Amino acid sequence: MSTPLWQPSQQEIEKTLLTHFSKKIQQKYKLPNIKYSTLHQWSIEFPELFWEEVWRDCEVRCSVPWSKVMSKTSFSEKIGTEPSGWFTGARLNFAENLLAQGKAENEALCFIGEDASTRSLSYADLRKAVAQCASGMKALGVTANDRVAAVLPNCPEAVIGMLAAASLGAIWSSCSPDFGINGIYDRLGQISPKILITVNAYNYNGKEYQCLKKIREISQRISSIESVFVAAFTETPMELQGKEQPWEALLDTSAGPLAFAQLPFDHPLYILYSSGTTGLPKSIVHGAGGTLLKHLTEHRYHADVQFGDRLFYFTTCGWMMWNWLASGLASGATLILYDGAPGFPDMGRMWRLIDDQRITHFGTSPKFLGAVNKAGYSPKANNQLNSLRVILSTGSPLPSDLFSWVYAEVASVALMSVAGGTDIVGCFMGGNPNLPVYSEELQCKGLGMDILAYNPEGKSVVCEKGELVCATPFPSTPICFWNDKAAEKYHQAYFEQFPGVWTHGDFIEITERGGVIIFGRSDTVLNPAGVRIGTSEIYRPVEEMSEIMDSLVVAQPWESDVRIVLFVVLRDGLQLDAELVAKIKAAVRRDNTPRHVPSLILAIPEVPRTISGKKVEKAALQTIKHEIVENTAALANPESLDYFSKLSEELSQWKGKFFNSGVFVKITKKCHFERSEKSILC
Repeated sequence: MSTPLWQPSQQEIEKTLLTHFSKKIQQKYKLPNIKYSTLHQWSIEFPELFWEEVWRDCEVRCSVPWSKVMSKTSFSEKIGTEPSGWFTGARLNFAENLLAQGKAENEALCFIGEDASTRSLSYADLRKAVAQCASGMKALGVTANDRVAAVLPNCPEAVIGMLAAASLGAIWSSCSPDFGINGIYDRLGQISPKILITVNAYNYNGKEYQCLKKIREISQRISSIESVFVAAFTETPMELQGKEQPWEALLDTSAGPLAFAQLPFDHPLYILYSSGTTGLPKSIVHGAGGTLLKHLTEHRYHADVQFGDRLFYFTTCGWMMWNWLASGLASGATLILYDGAPGFPDMGRMWRLIDDQRITHFGTSPKFLGAVNKAGYSPKANNQLNSLRVILSTGSPLPSDLFSWVYAEVASVALMSVAGGTDIVGCFMGGNPNLPVYSEELQCKGLGMDILAYNPEGKSVVCEKGELVCATPFPSTPICFWNDKAAEKYHQAYFEQFPGVWTHGDFIEITERGGVIIFGRSDTVLNPAGVRIGTSEIYRPVEEMSEIMDSLVVAQPWESDVRIVLFVVLRDGLQLDAELVAKIKAAVRRDNTPRHVPSLILAIPEVPRTISGKKVEKAALQTIKHEIVENTAALANPESLDYFSKLSEELSQWKGKFFNSGVFVKITKKCHFERSEKSILC
């Protein structure tokens, strides 16, 4: 049994919202104790009671109560084409619930730009701005189910626009302005938005990037867009053309009190998008009620976001964590919004932000934490960080060296590695303020989430690797995919492998104590000689090495089997020689088994990643195999695939220990793409 890196004191446990909720449930339903394992088991055995208690405990506002909490007890073939069966008859509004908790004088939003510009809105200010924006949208004919699209930085206009659209029952869908033209069109072009909200330009890494040229091409391609509203995000003067108007023109300054359309539980709220590396991104439609309940559960019980806390997540409007962050308003928190490069002008920027803004919950990624570590920067030595209670990390598995580094060089607080996805606009597994933190483990399964690891035969296993599945329904399943009337794509995405059981596509292990270890995406699992190896098992020891800045691993077809090929991005000035190859192989063997050791190790200038920062093993392997990569617009750095194309012929013949070509071993000039560093770093 490993030793915990951190555990809460009994005094701290007594103060958490999870403890208060657990005691309430124990008393009402006569549970034997308030242990998390007991509460979780009750939540999956009695989901109807659990989600009803969440609704009541979080004081969800509705104009009409439900007639039945849960009318479907299992996933069916009708999912994606019929109502979910949750909270039948209830009428509510998502925006109303986000704006109801905060006191008028309390700060709702605090925006900080890379250029040090700041803006603050109280809850009263936010409600007024949303009322004005909603009135402006209504005057343009925006009604329930119309789509309102945005290409925005993480700024107040994004939150205001989303809440205004939701108040009317319109559907919000956003991209980050660092997306390319095709990346934006591939998403927004599917959903025929009525209006588009954007900015003139944005800052990143000390440089200003213009947006309007790109936006004009998008608005020409998407004929449904009737108006484009442009916020002056930078001081560069803008000359508006055609259907473009300033952001202020959308705000009706004569608007009266904010009205909220009362809508069914499943009324569509968001359209989010898959990464789209195998074709057009899937347009995933999420309902208002399910999104609200899932986020309330995760914020209050799992992350312990309490009234008045200051919640930060480094995210863009093109990632689901922005939607997750925005819901913090429903707990009466202050949202800290930042847009820009997290490492500009130096690696201390985000840590100074914690002190400046008294952040209680700091959300980031393993990539950023690793970059700070490798830069040799100690947040603890250079900052106070005494407001910090929780560090959240997601985007990829958090490796053991970064768990240790956080406790050595950052702070002794709850370090919550969480995992879920755009598909559920939330988490399957995550943090727990009442449980200890163990290296590499996500602390627990989410409340109400019947998480199992399935072996290839569809049997649940513990302390063995398997497919992440959720065996019973939960409210935040997508209500449908856009333009998927028969739900064929929906069922293919989640129910094809194990019918009637949600299969998420992650490769995991559930530990004896109920924690979860993630080994990467199951569709990138390496399978040499029939042994299933998760990619993160190789990434962890390799990326702990000071010589390695990044890495990518694939299973190349080879002699009627597959062999493991590892690509590494070296620290500037280094070369991949025999000594370094031996060191890498020794590290992989030491942490795993001889079967994990790569057959080939090659140096490349950069790893291909999606716009949201995820490694794209499949696209690299497709390129090596001379297969077509369907949608390179989904990549932050599509030119990175050129290296794999050049390598493909040599890889088909090479049998040596490492590939000794100056083109790939000696790193000369890296390719940079507009703002691609944002995704790659964070």
